[in-house]
Amino acid sequence: MIRAQELLRQWRRWPVAVGLVLAGAVAIAISAFTDTDPTPTIPAGDVPVNEGADSQGDIRANNSPTIVRNPRRPDNLVVVNRVDGPRYACGVHVSFDGGTKWSGVPVEIPKGEEPKCFAPDATFTRDGKLHMSYVTLEGRGNVPSAGWYVSSGDGGRTFSKPRKLLGRLAFQVRLTADPKNRSRLYLSYVRADTDVGLFKFSAPGNPILVSRSSDGGASWERPVRVNPAARARALAPAMAVGPKGEVYVLYLDLGDDRLDYEGEHRGRGGRPYSGRFKLVLARSLDRGATWEESEVEDNLVPTERFVAFLPPFPSVAVDARDGRVYAGFQDGRMGKSDVLVWSRPSGGSAWEGPTRVNDTPERDGTSQYLPRLDVAPGGRLDVVYYDRRADARDLVNEVSLQSSFDHGESFGARIRLSGRAFDSRVGYGNERELPDLGSRLGLVSDDSSALAVWSDTRSGSIDSNKQDIGSARVVFEEPGVRTAAQKALLVGGLAAVLAGLASLALGLSRRGKPVPR
Repeated sequence: MIRAQELLRQWRRWPVAVGLVLAGAVAIAISAFTDTDPTPTIPAGDVPVNEGADSQGDIRANNSPTIVRNPRRPDNLVVVNRVDGPRYACGVHVSFDGGTKWSGVPVEIPKGEEPKCFAPDATFTRDGKLHMSYVTLEGRGNVPSAGWYVSSGDGGRTFSKPRKLLGRLAFQVRLTADPKNRSRLYLSYVRADTDVGLFKFSAPGNPILVSRSSDGGASWERPVRVNPAARARALAPAMAVGPKGEVYVLYLDLGDDRLDYEGEHRGRGGRPYSGRFKLVLARSLDRGATWEESEVEDNLVPTERFVAFLPPFPSVAVDARDGRVYAGFQDGRMGKSDVLVWSRPSGGSAWEGPTRVNDTPERDGTSQYLPRLDVAPGGRLDVVYYDRRADARDLVNEVSLQSSFDHGESFGARIRLSGRAFDSRVGYGNERELPDLGSRLGLVSDDSSALAVWSDTRSGSIDSNKQDIGSARVVFEEPGVRTAAQKALLVGGLAAVLAGLASLALGLSRRGKPVPR
């Protein structure tokens, strides 16, 4: 048995061996405890959603998608979207394999209505029931005739008979569900209190309203006004429900913008409104009965003209774990539009941010816009948006996704979702230099992936105005899986420890004989 003093003397004679052991141990520790963000990948590329996406003979203009996932059957996904031409219609697409294959489902037009369906939205309740809203249009001006509600108990294969929920002139209708209460639904919309004109609301003062159902859509309560009368040009309400049943409505306050709201641009493109917008969050703690508000941002710089009936929507998302609220929109304070995100902790009164999401050089002359946000159950924040970084002319779009693992304080490198770039000028209104690519993108996130949908024009042209719904899934590493760098550290560390121990063992076997030099 070697005494401790002799062992110490032996170790001093073999500093290289001891160093190998220590270095290996450090490498193993680093590999075990280094906190690295998961590396996202796109395993299958982008996938078209609507039928006829690859056919030049199908010139439908599909845009403004919403995607929702069945909480009882995660592989059951539903995408709904506007179809702007050749005739107005509602696109409904269903998948039961996680988005690899999609099937179209027709939407019933109620008797007595013109055959023009428009602006569908959808949500799943906790029990796996699908709910959908849409409007019908009337007349040469194609103004909303009525708002309708249908539901499906088989994941979107079939729907109930339409029920009329809203009367004439209900714009920007959106639908959402309480994720923890299978019976509670909310419907938001902008109601025009006077008749409307071409490309415009005739006067300010039209309210944003929210109606609630507490019995799974069987009945709906009297709507409640969300925005105060002082916010007379309020548009584009987007809803979310928090973990304690709190209801949020994020919307744009256009201030004195008559150019867009009252259509003084006459539906033609040009320089955007020179004033400032406000981004406002309304919150209800009593399930929509009363509302309070906070200003997320009071100095939004407009980046484009738009038709007031079809504005760009901001996006709101809530972390189901701690109730943190995220708001996202585009802003032109640095020239072209950037994607910005703000956040507010649950119970907090102050907004944090904004954080610039897109990792492009500042003031590079390209646009990033129309973000859609979602929060995975584990807290990862995903943002998908249109991205023109690859085109110095600022005309050709890609679709990008970036993620935050620190409550929106910073974002990882962008992941390109679209397999090909596509022209942002393809869309109805391009002859007036105001092409409409849609009002929103869609996104659903879980802890292992994010699935985004968007309006894609790669198969269209300025003459055809063909638009299709594209989709792509980003896969994140499963929790607990080591990154490649961590694996390399672990393997290297183990090799160093084994080499060091082998050297020590060899030296000890020589009972103090000096190591040859």
